[in-house]
Amino acid sequence: MGPPVEPVRADTVLPEAVEVVVVGGGIIGVSTALALAKRGVSVALCEKGHVAGEQSSRNWGWVRKGRRDPREIPLIVESLRMWERMDETVDGDTGFLTTGIAWGCDDDDDVEKYETWLEHARPYQIDARMISGAELDRHVPGGSKRWKAAMYCATDGRAEPQKAAPAIATAAQRAGAAILTGCAVRGLDRAGGRVSAVVTERGRIRCNAVVLAGGAWSRRFLADLGITLKQLKVRSSCLRTAPIEGGPEAAFWCSKGAYRKRADGGYSIADGNVNVVPLVPDSFRFFGDFLPAFKDDWRGLKLRVDGRFRQEWTEARPVPLDQVSPYERCRVLDPEPDRALNRRALKNLSELFPVFAGAEVVQEWAGMIDVTPDAVPVISTVDALPGLVVATGFSGHGFGIGPAAGRLAADLATGAAPVVDPRDFRLSRFSDGSNPRPIAGV
Repeated sequence: MGPPVEPVRADTVLPEAVEVVVVGGGIIGVSTALALAKRGVSVALCEKGHVAGEQSSRNWGWVRKGRRDPREIPLIVESLRMWERMDETVDGDTGFLTTGIAWGCDDDDDVEKYETWLEHARPYQIDARMISGAELDRHVPGGSKRWKAAMYCATDGRAEPQKAAPAIATAAQRAGAAILTGCAVRGLDRAGGRVSAVVTERGRIRCNAVVLAGGAWSRRFLADLGITLKQLKVRSSCLRTAPIEGGPEAAFWCSKGAYRKRADGGYSIADGNVNVVPLVPDSFRFFGDFLPAFKDDWRGLKLRVDGRFRQEWTEARPVPLDQVSPYERCRVLDPEPDRALNRRALKNLSELFPVFAGAEVVQEWAGMIDVTPDAVPVISTVDALPGLVVATGFSGHGFGIGPAAGRLAADLATGAAPVVDPRDFRLSRFSDGSNPRPIAGV
């Protein structure tokens, strides 16, 4: 089971018509709904399960500029501004704190890698820098004895994944959005070549635009519309500990594992270097597109054949909109965690930081991360279907960037001036010959 998530009181009445329907109640979807509602745009958010039921409550909780893909930096800069005033904006508790985040360097090659990233970030005046010696020890206890140096971003921080999206959803509701949980969207209706309505398990909602923020489900949803999204799933595991006295405040990543302090005084801990990649039919369909990413990180990807191959194979065909959809048969993706990876990370960190020795493991979980070939999200209109905006493929970067990504999706859905240039996030980059690739080292 995933970690317990703050409940959101769902609306019970399905509106007949709104200007925009948001599909998906994760951090991107609720942020989109809030941005729209605060502008006075009528909006309904439809979530097949509960708000933040999947990766939006299962991630590490990092809110970072450091080590971002340079194409994402303008969006995360805006998102950090939003996080810093988020509790005031939503009149609630998201758990956001500015604590700093550090990345340990084992050797000169690591130092060079981070210095290269700092060059990418320099035009944006990000306050990240290399630290060592006593300064490293202040942020990473005993760090100077174990790492050559670290890259440190003092203005990065953390929030609580089990609180943040529910708080944003509740604020959107107060602003006028309808929040409909247990309400799967089976598909879309079209009129005049554009979106005209969503068809939910509870009936139709007429609309002028739809924002698809379906996370790991987005590929399937678009395939039913005849639209190709090159996206795969990666399973990431995490554990949380009971409260630990005297633990470090700044979050930290190194080759042995990663941690961040939680609001309850415990820690979220993960391997941070290895993820499981379930082999599914799309793995072969998109093999060439994802091959460069696999070559860059083959040591960190564990290919597995499991039940997902058969499940996705048997569910591949579109389902008529008057029949029960796959989204109703699986309300929440809740994969089994890789406990061996989790326990190895805890063991490694306990050896590096005695404060973690003997830590009580309270819970372990896993989540499905939606990834693209270049590890950059799609936040884009769809040329083939006017009125549809896609906001997905955040490749493990979505929680921190979520507020601004939602604002950008809202901009695109309403024709407003975009908060940042959306060109790097366009869906068509995978079919227009651009051939985008991951940027090594981020």
